[in-house]
Amino acid sequence: MATTSPLPPLELPAPPIRDFAISGLHCAGCAQSVQTGVQRLDGVEGCSLDFTSARLRVEGEVDPTAVLERVQALGYQGEALAPGQLASSWGEGESETADPDGEARPDSLLGYLLKQREARPALLGAILLLPGLLFHEILGWEAQWIELPALLALVVAGRPVLQSAWRGLRINRELNIQALMTIAAVGALVIGAWVEAGMVVVLFSIGETLEGYAAARARNAIRSLMTVAPPRAVLLKGAERKVVPVETLVPGDVILVVPGERIPMDGVIRAGSTTVDTSALTGESLPRDRDPGDEVLAGSVNGDGALEVEVTRPSSDTALHRMVRLMEEAQSQKVPIQRFIDRFARVYTPAVVALAVAVAVLPPVLLGAPFWNPDPQTFGWFYRSLALLVVACPCALVISVPASVVSALTNAAHSGMLIKGGAHLECLARVRAVAFDKTGTLTEGALTVVGVRSVDCREPEDSGECREPLGTGPCASCDDLLALAAAVEQRSEHPVGRAVAQAARNRLSSHQIPEATDHRALSGRGITALLAGKSVTIGSHRHFDLHIPHDGQHCDDARADAQEGRIPILVEMEGRFLGTITLSDVPRPHSREAVSALKEMGVTPVLLSGDSGPAARHLAERVGIQEVRADLMPAEKMTAIEELQLEWGCVAMVGDGINDAPALAKADVGIAVGGDLGGTDQARQAAAMTLLRGDLRLLPRTIRLARAAMTTVRLNVGFAVGIKAVFLALILAGMGTLWMAVLADVGATVLVTLFGMRLLRWKEPQPAPA
Repeated sequence: MATTSPLPPLELPAPPIRDFAISGLHCAGCAQSVQTGVQRLDGVEGCSLDFTSARLRVEGEVDPTAVLERVQALGYQGEALAPGQLASSWGEGESETADPDGEARPDSLLGYLLKQREARPALLGAILLLPGLLFHEILGWEAQWIELPALLALVVAGRPVLQSAWRGLRINRELNIQALMTIAAVGALVIGAWVEAGMVVVLFSIGETLEGYAAARARNAIRSLMTVAPPRAVLLKGAERKVVPVETLVPGDVILVVPGERIPMDGVIRAGSTTVDTSALTGESLPRDRDPGDEVLAGSVNGDGALEVEVTRPSSDTALHRMVRLMEEAQSQKVPIQRFIDRFARVYTPAVVALAVAVAVLPPVLLGAPFWNPDPQTFGWFYRSLALLVVACPCALVISVPASVVSALTNAAHSGMLIKGGAHLECLARVRAVAFDKTGTLTEGALTVVGVRSVDCREPEDSGECREPLGTGPCASCDDLLALAAAVEQRSEHPVGRAVAQAARNRLSSHQIPEATDHRALSGRGITALLAGKSVTIGSHRHFDLHIPHDGQHCDDARADAQEGRIPILVEMEGRFLGTITLSDVPRPHSREAVSALKEMGVTPVLLSGDSGPAARHLAERVGIQEVRADLMPAEKMTAIEELQLEWGCVAMVGDGINDAPALAKADVGIAVGGDLGGTDQARQAAAMTLLRGDLRLLPRTIRLARAAMTTVRLNVGFAVGIKAVFLALILAGMGTLWMAVLADVGATVLVTLFGMRLLRWKEPQPAPA
């Protein structure tokens, strides 16, 4: 009987994803209301809206118009974003001015409140409440002329709150935070507490606006990056110069960048030399030299040279644009505790209403306690239930986590570490071991001449002056050897040749390097050329072992170099051996300092390398790593990560190459070394974090920042829960008033937000002086 092979599993296409920018959000409850409303639309398979980023992401076959109509029906505004477009619409009325260096800064608190249309009723209500607060609550006066302004304040400030509560009930079929405040205010009216009813809605509205202001300041940290690159550029068309918007430039256009100006587009220098300051992008404090053929990035500052730059990317795909887009997306990635709080908040509000009903009804029914206030000094259980509704408002709890996480993510990005989401930040705080790749991660990833030894060297054999490090007192014979080698390698594109030529240019003057002719490559063995009619050969130790006699000491040195991961190249002229030049991939300047800092933090560094054991151990010894695993293929690096996870728990992996991508993806936290926003795409995509420059000291700094962020989150959550528990006990004991309850809620919300935003200015603790 014929058999048939089973059909392959059907792979369903992923649902389409659309992004929207939402404006008009003033609190985390607003964002939750929009998310719930959009989630109810037909065709929506997934929906997420983070208050701090104001970016709505919708998955599923749904008409974008339907999404925008639902957002508008809930009382907010929305804008559909094109793929890759930034969420530029962050709130009606939000504005900014510019610092002298071109960066944006937010309005003052008063300016923000005056420009927010939704805040004006609350500000007017606060003015109307002043007589009631002063004469009724503080002095204890009772008069109609005191209560009427409070009633007017309730109407003015309470209208937006009531509208939001009604929309949530009608569209989302849920009781939101505004519904809690509406019930409390109406209840206060019923018992004749007009001043307190006005205070409930006015203080609540002001608290929402303050929450929105704090979020706007956090968003502005990203918005300031968008203003780093100038919006216009000088386009060169032959002899013509024309100022054009950067959006109109395409790859291949040539622009002029004058000294001191910010570079408007990513590109390659076609004419001119300069120094470029990239501190706004990567945090690198020292300017770097840039010459024709070098790449420059939008947002960096040109030094003292005029440049002609050929545009390589459109304005929507510059390194700066990609960085800002990744930061926006990272803000929407919630940490596990925040996802739990969001789920908890959905059932929390109805539970609070049920509890308030029980508090109002059960004591009078079961214990005969007073339902209404029996006298002005004694609170009945109906009044206590209203105060419970107010104090149980979850605003402070909901905002406690994102305020801290977003501030930490923004701080990390400004220092040069791009983190793709809050979940990775939380995991980084728990890291107990960090695995490093070798080449391009702990080392520079490029060959450098580290030793020159001529057979005629006058230095003592044991001095090491002419061997390593280079330039600490070489003799004339060694200088001549390097000049000879540079003449032969001057036109070479091989990494060894480029390193030798660069070392000669750094160490010698141009007239010391002679001209060579008739260059010929010896495939896999070296290169030969003619110098003043004499044949000069630079080759590998193996080639010299086979063809060129050389003394035993140099032969032993070359073997020792190879054992330690260095590359020896030997030089001869007309059959006479002249000496050895040694090259190596040297450690990054701060690798040892970064490793030492990790150890001090209780984090174990591990080296995972595909190089030979001796080479890996030599590098590990130089940077201070004890645990070394060498001769690893990419799959074996993954296995090593799994073993480290079993031993240490949470493990981070740091790498830069395509071969590191599997291990980066396997680690709990993958960290790609991007080097001025470069590195391999595979490494960046597999990693959870990207080091925007090659300074590995950013790694221990970011771990400390992550730990500080998680400590702040725990303190915020504890404070938000604790303050509510304290006031709940006071209210049930009859010692708390409505206005005290709403003041406690607003105060807790503002305090946890400000405490979380401290991380925007977090700096690494300095070691105590010895």
